[in-house]
Amino acid sequence: MRQPKRLSRTPLAILCMTGMAAGSAPMAFAQEPMGSLDELVVVGNRAPSQISEVPGTVWVLEGEELQRQFDSGQSLKDTLGKLVPGMDLGTQNRTNFGQNLRGRSVLVMIDGVSLNSSRGISRQFDSIDPFNIERIEVLSGATAIYGGGSTGGIINIITKKGDSGGPQFETEVGATSGFNNSNDRDLRGGQSISGGNEFVKGRLAVAGQDNGAFYDGNGDPILPDITQTDLQYNRTLDVMGNLQFEFSDTQSLDLTAQVYNSKFDGNKGLYLGQNLSRLNNPEIRNGFTADREPESDRYLVNASYRDTDFLGHTAYLQTSTRNEEISFHPFPGSQMRSVGASKQNTEQHTLKAMLVKELGDVELTYGMDLDREDFDANQMIFDFDQAFESGLLVNEANYTTPRYPSYRVDGTAGFLQAEWQATDRLKLDAGIRHRRASLEVGSFVPVQQRINIENGNASSAEPIPGGKNDYNITLLNAGAIYSLTNDQQIWGSFNQGNEIPDPGKVLGQGEYSLSGNGRYQLTDFLDLDSNNLPALKTNQVELGWRRHTPDWDAQIATYYTWSDKDTEITDRLTVDIVDSKTRAYGLEASGTWRLTPQWQLGGTGHYVKSETRQNGDWQDQIVTEASLPKATAHIQWGDDDTSVRFQGVHAFDIDDAQGNEIEGPTTFDLQGTQRLPAGEMTLGINNVFDKQYTTVWGQRAQLLYEPYVGTTAPFEFKGRGRTYTLSYSIKY
Repeated sequence: MRQPKRLSRTPLAILCMTGMAAGSAPMAFAQEPMGSLDELVVVGNRAPSQISEVPGTVWVLEGEELQRQFDSGQSLKDTLGKLVPGMDLGTQNRTNFGQNLRGRSVLVMIDGVSLNSSRGISRQFDSIDPFNIERIEVLSGATAIYGGGSTGGIINIITKKGDSGGPQFETEVGATSGFNNSNDRDLRGGQSISGGNEFVKGRLAVAGQDNGAFYDGNGDPILPDITQTDLQYNRTLDVMGNLQFEFSDTQSLDLTAQVYNSKFDGNKGLYLGQNLSRLNNPEIRNGFTADREPESDRYLVNASYRDTDFLGHTAYLQTSTRNEEISFHPFPGSQMRSVGASKQNTEQHTLKAMLVKELGDVELTYGMDLDREDFDANQMIFDFDQAFESGLLVNEANYTTPRYPSYRVDGTAGFLQAEWQATDRLKLDAGIRHRRASLEVGSFVPVQQRINIENGNASSAEPIPGGKNDYNITLLNAGAIYSLTNDQQIWGSFNQGNEIPDPGKVLGQGEYSLSGNGRYQLTDFLDLDSNNLPALKTNQVELGWRRHTPDWDAQIATYYTWSDKDTEITDRLTVDIVDSKTRAYGLEASGTWRLTPQWQLGGTGHYVKSETRQNGDWQDQIVTEASLPKATAHIQWGDDDTSVRFQGVHAFDIDDAQGNEIEGPTTFDLQGTQRLPAGEMTLGINNVFDKQYTTVWGQRAQLLYEPYVGTTAPFEFKGRGRTYTLSYSIKY
């Protein structure tokens, strides 16, 4: 008898294209990231599939394991970096720039809705409060099943949903401090109400966090990040609502809406000295004000419909709208002649339709995706004399000008995926995805030319012409998975992923000369009408093995990823497309041993090597973009009421052909949870040994911005020292 290919797709088990809600495991048996082989996920094939049916590396974070990390003071970025083997460590700042998966960019989604945009702003993890997260599914490696941006893999954040029954409430409160100063404190809280009946269920939640100052291992305040901004003196608010309708045994509708805001809320800033005389010795001072402050403001609306009996198919239909406004910190402009802060606005609409058809031992999944993205950005230019006189503490708006060219991307994609249960133990799959897209860009005068005009140094400027261009790309995948026994498998796969170079930075460049009448004449620019902006295709092959037993589980995969084109960041902090062969190869592994019903021991490892081909030789990729290998370990004890976990992570040093080096940190955390007669209490001690170190992002920022301002001092971002977190949660 053949083994069943899928679990039954019941209305309660499946929430359309975005996975299912999962309950907490008992403390003594908390799930580790690998998950059980029969667990349902959607990252592997868009429709719910068992992990045992995915010829790839899948990680699932859920239940007590995920809750323990959040309640002990770990952020979303930190949790992913410490629990997902192939994921880089978190930045401790607002940005997740450089936090790659298997050395490549990652596609981040909430309930199947992409948070990535063609404009490469790295704030996907500044998007949701952990209070609203039910589980996280991760697919390591290049894939195109959800579209572009996933050359390193996919992270799908699945939100909490309501249950049937009378009103149910959940409350969480928590506080974090290193006890260095009265400002050294973070406060967070969340409240939800849920309930419903057989026809409709819902959940409404409000969660927020209020941060103070951060201190390093020496007890000194950490410098505010004036580049990509950070989360000191920051306040977040996340309001999320969900309704699930069960129209019949075969039809359901899931509606989700979210409003999220994360913004600076303080008066301390980085003082750079009068007329920037202290760039080499900045200090933190009171008195910071700005008419534009760091902020992430977004809303999301998502509707997912499912019909398990649609013309002999299971049908999925999803439509979503996402709007976000991203603001930055005041920063000196080109050649220190101005001070400005950008605000970048993205509006994205999607419509996805998918059909799944069972044909005996063959299953076909096919459908179409439609998407539209509109982008514009402006730069607020502050009063130059006032800003420089105050050392960048006082920033009053003078005028606003476009920051990047505005553009629109319209895309249409069709896909077909086939799975064949060839034998009781062997399953084969293959697929194709073809996308056609158009890019329409408006005309644009660069910021520096506009500043010179406003300052009276020029009368006008010839705009860089806009244009329109089309591109298309076809991506293939194939895989095989073989069950050696009922609890272990091997697999092999070939996948392709793609991403589009940042249109704002690539196309917003031009060369000018100043004519005798004071007008800037355009001498050179990238003509979009005659030059394609190519999709960057990434190829990957992977071999893996996994086993899940009552006493232990393990997963290991080796991969090789390559591409023929790449992007590089210039000294002007723009992106250039270069004909360059790049590759990344490595090994990703995880193991957990349940020594007794109470004791558990585990660890993960990721070796990755990123290289580019220069003059016929393979050289290490520049460290501002390359990933660091890492290893983690944990030991855990728990019974029905108490759980204690000690975990550590070490990132290994890397260097590049230019002689640059990134030093990897080593930190340890202690977490304990105690169930009470009502609710449970969690205590977390992060960076137990008060390690003093510069974060990976801090080291990258020095390399990226030192050529721009002439010193590294303002960008020496240290890691947070030892902190204590106490949290309480209750469901009633």
